Amino acid sequence: MSLLGTRVKRTEDPALLTVGGDFVDDLAPAGALWVTFVRSDYAHAYIRSIDIAEAAAMPGVLGVFTNRDLGIADIRPGMPMLNQDMARPILARDKVRYVGEPIAVVVTDTQGQGVDAAELVFVDYDVLEPVLDPRQAALDGVIIDEVAGTNVATVVPAHGTDDGFDDCDVVVELSLVNQRLAACPIEPRAAAAQWQDGILTEWSTNQNAHGAKRAVAGALGLEAEQVRVVTPDVGGSFGAKNGSYPEELVVAQLARQLNRPTRWVETRSENMVGLGHGRGQYMTAKLGGTAEGNLTRYHLNTIKDSGAYPLLGAMLPHLTKLMTSGVYDIDSVSFDGMSVLTNTVPYAAYRGAGRPEATATIERMIDLFAVKAGLDPVEVRRKNLLKAEQFPFDTQTGAKMDSGRYEEALDMALNEAGYDRLRAEQEQRRQAGVSRQLGIGVSVYVEITNPIGGPEYASVTVQPDGSAIALTGSSAHGQGHHTTFAMLVADATGIDFNKIEVRHGDTAEVPRGGGTGGSKSLQLGGSAMLGASEALVAKAKDVAAEQLEASPGDIVHDPETGQFSVVGTPAVAISWDELARSTGVEGSDPGGESALSAAFDFKPEGPTFPFGAHVSVVEVDIETGQTTVIRHVACDDAGVMINPLLVDGQVHGGIAQGMAQALFEEFSYDEDGNPITANFMDYGIVSAAELPSFDRLAMETPTPRNPLGAKGIGESGTIGSTPAVQSAVIDAVAHLGVSHIEMPLTSQRVWNAIRNAEVSS
Repeated sequence: MSLLGTRVKRTEDPALLTVGGDFVDDLAPAGALWVTFVRSDYAHAYIRSIDIAEAAAMPGVLGVFTNRDLGIADIRPGMPMLNQDMARPILARDKVRYVGEPIAVVVTDTQGQGVDAAELVFVDYDVLEPVLDPRQAALDGVIIDEVAGTNVATVVPAHGTDDGFDDCDVVVELSLVNQRLAACPIEPRAAAAQWQDGILTEWSTNQNAHGAKRAVAGALGLEAEQVRVVTPDVGGSFGAKNGSYPEELVVAQLARQLNRPTRWVETRSENMVGLGHGRGQYMTAKLGGTAEGNLTRYHLNTIKDSGAYPLLGAMLPHLTKLMTSGVYDIDSVSFDGMSVLTNTVPYAAYRGAGRPEATATIERMIDLFAVKAGLDPVEVRRKNLLKAEQFPFDTQTGAKMDSGRYEEALDMALNEAGYDRLRAEQEQRRQAGVSRQLGIGVSVYVEITNPIGGPEYASVTVQPDGSAIALTGSSAHGQGHHTTFAMLVADATGIDFNKIEVRHGDTAEVPRGGGTGGSKSLQLGGSAMLGASEALVAKAKDVAAEQLEASPGDIVHDPETGQFSVVGTPAVAISWDELARSTGVEGSDPGGESALSAAFDFKPEGPTFPFGAHVSVVEVDIETGQTTVIRHVACDDAGVMINPLLVDGQVHGGIAQGMAQALFEEFSYDEDGNPITANFMDYGIVSAAELPSFDRLAMETPTPRNPLGAKGIGESGTIGSTPAVQSAVIDAVAHLGVSHIEMPLTSQRVWNAIRNAEVSS
């Protein structure tokens, strides 16, 4: 019986929940020296001098190092569309550009000695005025990067212009913010390294072992064969651990320079100002259409905060541009945008990465349009949705979408939520003037997954006992990859699911791979695993033909039992373990060239476009501004589901993060650039207590772009939930004269919006 499409429990969980996993801090070599970083106290300042003498004299200190001691070249932006003059020093050299930027590093025998010694490194600063608002950074004024001579990290090629609204009956305009977020993985960053016999081995919390290997080799001037990177169990990432950070490269260089193993684990406070942040886009939008609700003109301008250095997050407006018009068929769509530097923590690609910003904006604009036109926001959406028969569909801003059934998803979510009944109850509460008002928010979204493309590797090798080892170039950090990939191997080969071991994250074992990011794991890594499994079956038929004394073309394989037989004589069959014994292989090398090992590199035809509809129902206490989410309905379509249980888990986690952005989370700075939400006491990290259960509606619209028909699901819940919750809160107080509230919609912000509306009236 095939496991595909069934709710198989995660095989990863028992070990994680009992004995614990194998994390970087567990794997550091014995006797590893501790690495501690000295970080900037200022957002923007020249470094006049660094005094390390007192720190170097402390007990247990083996060395204190600055940029000039390490010999590592500055890091250039990894994406070609980013300004290549904006190089990042491995440690701040002449200038610091954000609070928390590493300046020096202390190496000690124990962790405590490092903390004590780091406090005695004295840095003399010449303090400068910080630039914190990207809208200010986009103007002529203070330049953060004197070498580049500009704050602009990238300009997105514009599409169209913002004119042409004169013919519209209804026009709405709004400037809004998709606020800065901290990724907050349960495991902070960590690294360990060892230089031995001319080989540098680094253990790293990372989404892409091979990408990290290239970064280490490039930074240290080593050949590829001199570097091994291991990414073991990784305790969460959400995109922020994609790519190597300066600290990880420093740990590697110190291991080589000192010829001693090294280790580093950051504190939570360091993580909040060291791990890349997410979102941070400032949008100005204009939407126009007819009095009947037909949308005819839409323009979006975005200014992206890149932080102090342009990392992967700086290129995200390019993805926002692709998804500008969302699920809607609008006559004319235009876009322009840029990313700029500020004196803040640099940005990574946080869950959704450029796509949530596009969805949040168009959904907010449609609500405003509906209010001004006197129409129901659901009907405005329905009237303008792309139809199923229009796919494949090319948007005006460059997205080449594969498949979609947007109206069906919307109807499913509305029917499950009881939309008409909710509107009736809302009117009753408004008429009664009760303190707890009801709000209903609706969002319909589409996103692009695997936007960058690229191939993925997998191999399957049968062992002497008939079990199998599957290698993947993808990378797991909590999604359930091992379970899903084992399901695919079992289904194609007939090898017992419980006898399949999936491995990832060791560049010495897995020859190549693209890691995880952009919700590409199943559509790339899964398709590669399917290809490797099918190739294995084809090779096994040759072996079976020899054993059964038949032509390979006459051998048939039963995926239910895993046995091979000659066509027409199923009673005479041979199993995987019998085939393995017949080849004489003892302990087959995974990914090797044995008769029962096959590898496959899958190259996709293009990205895929998951979609869905969310309905959020909230209560807002208009006397206090307190919001309670009482129900959330989500219909998220990610194509064919290999394991619906894991899909549910991804949606559940996505909704939690989306709601958290809408209601609680924001990383903030004071006017001097000091972080004021740099720990979990101040940052609005969400817990289960603040979240409701949710209603998930399953829907499958296959994609033709991979053999599984699967799209990505890792980010969808986040993208759909945030605008639905924001709209619901605003809807609850709209009758009081409130038209917009920025995220996060904290009690204070909601209360202030109500009071300001009262004053205005």
